[in-house]
Amino acid sequence: MIDKNPLISMTPPLSVDAAPHAPATQPIPSWRDAWRIYLQAPSLRMLSLGFAAGLPLLLVLGSLSFRLREAGIDRATIGYLSWVGLAYAFKWCWAPLVDRLPLPFLTRALGRRRSWLLVSQLVVMLGLVGMALANPVESLAVMVWCALLVAFASATQDIALDAFRIESAATEHQAALAAMYQTGYRLALIWAGAGVLWLAARAEVASVAAYQQAAWQTAYLVMAASMLAGVVTVLFCREPVATPIPPAKNITDWLRSALIAPFADFVMRYRWQAALILALIATYRISDVVMGIMANPFYVDMGYTKDEVASVTKIYGVIMTLVGALLGGVLAARFGVMRVLLLGAVLSASSNLLFAWLAAQGHSVQALVLVISADNLSSGIASAAFIAYLSGLTNISYSATQYALFTSMMLLLPKFLAGFSGRYVDAFGYANFFSATALLGLPVLLLVALAMRARERAKAPL
Repeated sequence: MIDKNPLISMTPPLSVDAAPHAPATQPIPSWRDAWRIYLQAPSLRMLSLGFAAGLPLLLVLGSLSFRLREAGIDRATIGYLSWVGLAYAFKWCWAPLVDRLPLPFLTRALGRRRSWLLVSQLVVMLGLVGMALANPVESLAVMVWCALLVAFASATQDIALDAFRIESAATEHQAALAAMYQTGYRLALIWAGAGVLWLAARAEVASVAAYQQAAWQTAYLVMAASMLAGVVTVLFCREPVATPIPPAKNITDWLRSALIAPFADFVMRYRWQAALILALIATYRISDVVMGIMANPFYVDMGYTKDEVASVTKIYGVIMTLVGALLGGVLAARFGVMRVLLLGAVLSASSNLLFAWLAAQGHSVQALVLVISADNLSSGIASAAFIAYLSGLTNISYSATQYALFTSMMLLLPKFLAGFSGRYVDAFGYANFFSATALLGLPVLLLVALAMRARERAKAPL
């Protein structure tokens, strides 16, 4: 839900999952209406923009770890390099600039949200070209700096896009937009995961067994070109109706409205529940994020080829991703976000235990199909519900800054812990590592239960 109240709300404390302006009751849409909303223009635009948002993530984290492991980089180093992803966890630091600062010439031509989207997408493309040309065997530092550039620009794109999404539709359509965003995002993860492996495998010289830089260079250049999907969408879509921003009297006034007001608004609206909300946000995806860094090195060490991983992910991953994301959106519309949030937390932790089981199976493509299918289904459901939940916490007056705070909190602790994942695997093995990441999801169940209890006490539906 979206809050349209002024900065200092005089309304009573709200439940964790209730929007400030939500009516006492909302009609439950029919199954037909719930599915039909996916065919509307805002939903289709969000599919393309979600693809552009998801594409860079694995290219600086997951797929990059496969590439680095194949190049002979040790697991501990790969784990530490995952800290590149902390750029996403600190994006709240520059979110106020994206929220309020106009870009010369571009903002006047495209609007506040689209101008930042376009610039960040072009910088992502530039960074991916740099990663394509860098050879990790000879110049790992160059690779890392280019990855940092991609992560920074991608995080900036996320800030602008989240605000664009929240401002593009009414409250009752946010779950559908979140589902379409997540569908595009997950398809991009598959393209940047399975697709980049498939492209690299096609470009390899069959007679050469060692790491082949030219093959990976080709794959990453194609990934850079794939960002054009987002660029074209930004150029041809409409800027959402801008929320009026009162002119600042001086620099102190501007800093107060840009930096302090968004955070003060969140605390004033939710009061004591703000701590519960932030704790839930900080831990909800911890099982997936910590496990994900070692997934591709695990595939390499288990003897799976790029073609095998790409083929399984391309077929079963795509199907289960679409089913999971769309099902999550529909279930949230029918039964409420918090119930689906709890379901997603259970499924996300449970799917990690399947990876522990896979570690004991040896090289089995059939087992890989089962694990990847279950992982994508559970992740799709959990992510669709989580995005809708975060959107409901956001005040439209500070949409970019507040949503950036939420998603930064989501990644900070998991990304930090993920940096030590390589050392943990070296010490205890893959099976123990995957089981430990599943156990990390147990506190999440308690936090979701507490949030649901707060909602029931307030008698305010999401």
